[in-house]
Amino acid sequence: MKRTGGQLIVEALKANGVSRVSCVPGESYLAVLDALYESGIETVICRQEGGAAMMADTWGRLTGEPGICMVTRGPGATNASAGLHIAMQDSIPMILFIGQVQRDAREREAFQEVEYRRAFTEFAKWVGEIDDARRIPEFVTRAFAIATSGRPGPVVLSLPEDMLVDLVDAPQAKPYMRVESHPGPKQMAKFAELLSSAKRPMVIVGGTRWTEDSVAKFKTFAESFKLPVGCSFRRQALFDHLSPSYAGDVGIGVNPALSKEIKEADLIVLLGSRMSEMPSSGYTLLDIPYPSQTLVHIFPDAQELGRMYRPDLAICASTSDFVDALDSIETPQNPVWADRTAAMHQAYLTWSTPPKTGPGLVQMGPIMDWIEANTPVDTVFTNGAGNYATWLHRFHRFQRFNTQSAPTSGSMGYGLPAAVAAKHLFPEREVVCFAGDGCFMMHGQEFITAVRYGLPIITVLVNNGTYGTIRMHQEREYPGRVSGTDLVNPDFVAFAKAYGGHGELVEKTEDFGPAYERARASGKPSIIEVKLDPEAITPARTLTQIRERS
Repeated sequence: MKRTGGQLIVEALKANGVSRVSCVPGESYLAVLDALYESGIETVICRQEGGAAMMADTWGRLTGEPGICMVTRGPGATNASAGLHIAMQDSIPMILFIGQVQRDAREREAFQEVEYRRAFTEFAKWVGEIDDARRIPEFVTRAFAIATSGRPGPVVLSLPEDMLVDLVDAPQAKPYMRVESHPGPKQMAKFAELLSSAKRPMVIVGGTRWTEDSVAKFKTFAESFKLPVGCSFRRQALFDHLSPSYAGDVGIGVNPALSKEIKEADLIVLLGSRMSEMPSSGYTLLDIPYPSQTLVHIFPDAQELGRMYRPDLAICASTSDFVDALDSIETPQNPVWADRTAAMHQAYLTWSTPPKTGPGLVQMGPIMDWIEANTPVDTVFTNGAGNYATWLHRFHRFQRFNTQSAPTSGSMGYGLPAAVAAKHLFPEREVVCFAGDGCFMMHGQEFITAVRYGLPIITVLVNNGTYGTIRMHQEREYPGRVSGTDLVNPDFVAFAKAYGGHGELVEKTEDFGPAYERARASGKPSIIEVKLDPEAITPARTLTQIRERS
């Protein structure tokens, strides 16, 4: 039976298990939108393509299967590039479908024309264009395989408008086959040998390709071996922070005690982590290209092994397959590093205890204490970028898998669309978005998407009237010369209500708990605006202190 190109796209998505797509509609892919009409695939209509792409990224981040995003050509595609960049740097499986100009108008700079195979090469693992509708099953199957295999990442498929209405014969779409990589017995024997001879080992977990089962199995392994474990930047949901093996997050503003232990370790095990700029503290924790520590690097893509750090043992394997193979290693009776691990965990607990005081009438430390005591352990926390995120990353003790969605690429505006996608995926769980005033306004329009679909997310909006991270650096480098970092903001409570949600204003610390409870009870998407003194720029230092020490 002949089908249109649009029908073949949707058929291929259904064959690969897709249940949801996020999009901003466009005339360039009307045939696909029509095919979605009675497909059973939920189509989430967003208000800006960057937000739609970030929702697809979150879906891929929390499921391990490609998140699907559809946008129109030109401005729609370039708006979506923000989400593509996040997925690329964060190793998240995602497929972006872009409506394209008709084939006979190519290379004429037609209306909104972009050559995506040139423009998006740095944003995706593969960029393809489907000129022949009969090849749609081939291209879509390849897109799923590339997005999920090796180091996961985004794929872009460009869809010429006229190709989507071609009526053709094509093979029935079949589900893709994920390519797995497994550690060999010799590699596992070598790993066991290096571990048994170590005195000061350290494991750093990160990356993707984890499952709930592999996270649980690795926790059991680490605790039985009494190994210290750190989580790479914004991968904190990979290890229970209350485990006696947890040593802290290896990211921006790392605990100096943990940094010292990593530098002085005699064995570093990077499991799933690339150990890029943020988790490596600007490439200072490990020497490049030859680390002073013995290095074991486990990663599912051979191209990343030895790319920056020359490992003493490189194992090309997915994290879950490597964790399964750990059963072959005999548990030591009295590991020599046990006391060190206990001391590192205690140092983490001290480091992650929030301060009780600070400048202004609102104290974020007690607010974090309240959140810890009053939110379920499976609450999903999302955020974008900004100094406000330090309060969440440092002081929230993640305990469960899939309770964090945050960009390692440091992209602003991510938290709100991420919360929308997370609540769609886990409607039974509480979802809390942390945002700054600058960060929120990047994609604040997606609050109406939460309202439209009845998704009662709670946004804790920390408003200090400035681009805080940039202001902090500015005061350090150019003290007293404030330029380009002050903000004028809307009334965020009125904003929430105008969109059909619930709004709260917190101007004193003790107001937060009741405000949160009212937001939760409202059953609506909510914004809790927390008015924070700009002086409270970090948990440890005020703006004045930064300025005076510069």
